[in-house]
Amino acid sequence: MSTIPATMSGVYLPGNSSTELRTLDVPTPGPGQVLVQVGASGICGSDIGFIYHGYKGYRGVDGPAYRGVVAGHEPSGRIVAVGSDVHRFGVGDRVILYHIVGCGLCDNCRRGYYISCTGDRASYGWQRDGGHAPYVLAEERTCVPLPDELSFVDGALIACGFGTAYEGLRRARLSGDQDLLVVGLGPVGLAAGMIGRGMGAGRIIGVERSEDRRAWAAQTGVFDHVVAADSALAEVLELTSGAGAGVTIDCSGSQPGRLLALEGAAEWGNVSLVGEGGDLHTEVSDTLLHKQLTIHTSWVTSLPAMSELAQNLVRWGLRPEKVVSDVFGLDQADEAYALAAGASQGKVCLVPEGAV
Repeated sequence: MSTIPATMSGVYLPGNSSTELRTLDVPTPGPGQVLVQVGASGICGSDIGFIYHGYKGYRGVDGPAYRGVVAGHEPSGRIVAVGSDVHRFGVGDRVILYHIVGCGLCDNCRRGYYISCTGDRASYGWQRDGGHAPYVLAEERTCVPLPDELSFVDGALIACGFGTAYEGLRRARLSGDQDLLVVGLGPVGLAAGMIGRGMGAGRIIGVERSEDRRAWAAQTGVFDHVVAADSALAEVLELTSGAGAGVTIDCSGSQPGRLLALEGAAEWGNVSLVGEGGDLHTEVSDTLLHKQLTIHTSWVTSLPAMSELAQNLVRWGLRPEKVVSDVFGLDQADEAYALAAGASQGKVCLVPEGAV
């Protein structure tokens, strides 16, 4: 095990369409805490929304995120030091971080949904230092085992995007009896397609307005069909012999995307909405009532489900890193964020120099 340095450089998001690399002390774990040497840390759409729009999130109002902390809420890595009262994990263990630290006492936390904690909640990379640095201080209770069969880049993708897609498809009760329609083929949509493959969906149809992202999605081999947004409904109906898909999931967060997820669903279908922001407008009778649709919404996933997903990916023989199109070092964070916010085809990750 290499010697832990006294200081390190971390990526900060000042909110002015740039990043800053600042020097800070490497923290020492206290009771119930572990120090993780970061192997990879993903860039999330919520990070992009902040860096290019200041503190204004999807509601258009100021929020508490990113102020004075190291960015990055999608890290995985290896534990290099532990504090007292750490019982489940030890030095050398490979882990994924569930990206929110909840109070641990409210009903949502007791179910593992720290994302919906009603007590004292703090997220890595938002209200406390995150993974865009060589080391991150973590609570042991937020650590999820990373199977040996998966890479640290795989783990970083599980930490948020794949977990979000998995929860959405679990709630929609996807099975081999149903075709799956995925709307929006950014990182979460690509994850939904891959997980849908693992869950045994029939045909998997992806819809994306960007030509570059359609090309990237097609070459992954995850989707049976990838179609353009402007002709999507007609093509989805044609591909499903007029029936529509038994499960649809909107990962675009856009009004047209959500409407397509509803209109492209089959009778008695399940629709999952996981994209943040925007609104939803639809005709009710023919689109919803007469088709007997069930609409599910989901905000991230639970800590137990994230652990379950990691094991399932191994069982299914799937590697999340397949949807990664670009990897950068911490000193290239400006370039990485600019690409993730615009022309990236797939997922963008940061990997610290000398990462484990």
